[in-house]
Amino acid sequence: MHRLLVLLCLMATPVTAQDRAGDFDYYVMSLSWSANWCALEGDARGSPQCDPSADFGWILHGLWPQYESGYPANCPTGERSPSRSDTAAMADIMGTSGLAWHQWRKHGVCSGLSSEEYFALSREAYGRINRPEVFRALTRQVTLPASLIEEAFLKENAALEADQITITCKSGYIQEARICLTRDLEFRDCGRDVIRDCTMTSAQFDPMR
Repeated sequence: MHRLLVLLCLMATPVTAQDRAGDFDYYVMSLSWSANWCALEGDARGSPQCDPSADFGWILHGLWPQYESGYPANCPTGERSPSRSDTAAMADIMGTSGLAWHQWRKHGVCSGLSSEEYFALSREAYGRINRPEVFRALTRQVTLPASLIEEAFLKENAALEADQITITCKSGYIQEARICLTRDLEFRDCGRDVIRDCTMTSAQFDPMR
């Protein structure tokens, strides 16, 4: 009787495989327009990223290992955590050292890389993308179609195709440009769960601080 109860409990409990470091299909590189993030979240947090002296435009939100559907997160890893100096060194492209730490703990641990390798790869991916300079010239808040952001990235990156980038919105603002990359950082089509473009025709977009 006891064995039968144990068996019934096991059958009733869903078994989920734990995400494994290094086991993924491609990367999503997420770029966030700093002023919009500050308006949505950063100002309320008193983030140093939002100080006008920081002069941030498109920052690297993260480089995320991705499955063809879904993504791994918080994978067990034997790699050591990055030091404070390691995360501080990423603040020039990520806005704050805190974001670098968070991205390592949630996404970097699933890459199969050390923190040093993951941050180096993230920097390389960021450097490979031409980020449209036109948005840095804005002097006031504007409303624009989300598709205009995608068009600007496509224009500045000749090898990038429409199915390889998606634009997201949040609370009426342009939020992020997400670009899909192979494990070798070449452009590739995004999975169906990623390629969900924001369809807003009048999304808010703030000028640089």
